[in-house]
Amino acid sequence: MTVADLDEVVALEQSVYPHPWTRGNFSDSLDAGYHAWVLRDAGESGRQLAGYFLLMAAVDEVHLLNVSVAARCQRQGLGHYLLDKVAACARGLDAESVLLEVRPSNLRALHVYQRYGFVDIGRRKAYYPAHNGQREDAIVMRYVL
Repeated sequence: MTVADLDEVVALEQSVYPHPWTRGNFSDSLDAGYHAWVLRDAGESGRQLAGYFLLMAAVDEVHLLNVSVAARCQRQGLGHYLLDKVAACARGLDAESVLLEVRPSNLRALHVYQRYGFVDIGRRKAYYPAHNGQREDAIVMRYVL
């Protein structure tokens, strides 16, 4: 992922999440040197953005900050494919595990993570913004490499 990808990345993010990251979140992540990758398909109108992920390395683990698959590409195994790439990147960084947070209401993502082998290791109370000024917990999950 580069700055040139950000318009498409932000558009995809806004299309799949009720509380999306901002362009500034992505830009700051790139500026911080986080590992950021895009997945493109060879669709009818060129190389369309199909998904992306961002990782932050921290000593012996990586934190999966964001992973998304375009709605038109969901249910085709791309989430699993991106997680394979996350794991490969993490191994290349000599990490022992991958951590992530996910909303309890994001049942599709929870299912993908659980099927991949992530396990629930805790909760962060009121971590995410939710509707009507409310907050939603985050489930913390870990995948051992």
